[in-house]
Amino acid sequence: MATAANSPPDARNLGVFRKLLSEGLGRFFVTVCAGIIILITLLMIFFVAYKGIAAFRGPEALSVSEVLFNATWAPWPTGMDGQPSFGILIFLVGSLLVSGLAVLFAAPLAVAAAIFTTEIAPHLGERYLRPALEMFTGVPSVVYGWVGLTVLVPFIRNYVGGLGFSLLAGSIVVAVMILPSIATLTIDALKALPNSFKEGSLALGATRWQTIRHVLVPAAGLRIGTAITLGLARALGEALAVQMVIGNSIQFPRSLLHGTSTLTSIMTMDMSNTLFGSLWNNVLWTMAFLLLCLTLLLVVLIRRMGGTQKRGVR
Repeated sequence: MATAANSPPDARNLGVFRKLLSEGLGRFFVTVCAGIIILITLLMIFFVAYKGIAAFRGPEALSVSEVLFNATWAPWPTGMDGQPSFGILIFLVGSLLVSGLAVLFAAPLAVAAAIFTTEIAPHLGERYLRPALEMFTGVPSVVYGWVGLTVLVPFIRNYVGGLGFSLLAGSIVVAVMILPSIATLTIDALKALPNSFKEGSLALGATRWQTIRHVLVPAAGLRIGTAITLGLARALGEALAVQMVIGNSIQFPRSLLHGTSTLTSIMTMDMSNTLFGSLWNNVLWTMAFLLLCLTLLLVVLIRRMGGTQKRGVR
């Protein structure tokens, strides 16, 4: 039987050629796929940006202050002059309030769940808590919104006050949605720490809680911050679940028990009811572009935090 060593030169050359061809095709396929992803991303950003600034061009062009710093949303002709108003300040404030409160509610619970999973009861955490968190990550947002509509809203109305449809309801629903993502990323951040951190702290006489509070959590602080920032980015883009429980009233919320609207909720309700290319439709695209800019800003912040973390490890 011929072996690779004593096989004819033509056979060896053919084997080498096939290997190089296979590697070349694989490299070409991977490169093309990466290029397609980059191209789709750039085209999406360009398209949203192009449509987002359409409201500030043309004969009916609006000023930036009329859109961003105006609290009157009346896209139909109104007032003495019969002119529409396209102020989105209420929706912008609503989005920031819902996202900020959601992170405020979710972050402490997520970090506590991560500490429990990694340091307090690793066996129970890995066997039960982490699979549960990962399962909740895949639940569709409409399910969260439906549960909030049928359970949370009546609970707030009956036991807390108000109509139930409120800023509080929207924040709680979004907090439940982003909590699993923050928790799982925080678990990974704590697990990535060298064992020497914990061993050194315990060897110096620190208790387990002192080690967690003063050593482990600060050491993983940047990665935990990255997890929270990712949760904030998802909270900003949530639409359907928030729309179902927030009340969708065009007003600044006077308290947690009052309703309001967000950028995503007003876009969801109005986009299908407007004529493509109209000024009303263009302002909705401006909202989408604003959300895209906020998300990209958070992505840049996450990347910088990740780079700082790598330099710190080195």
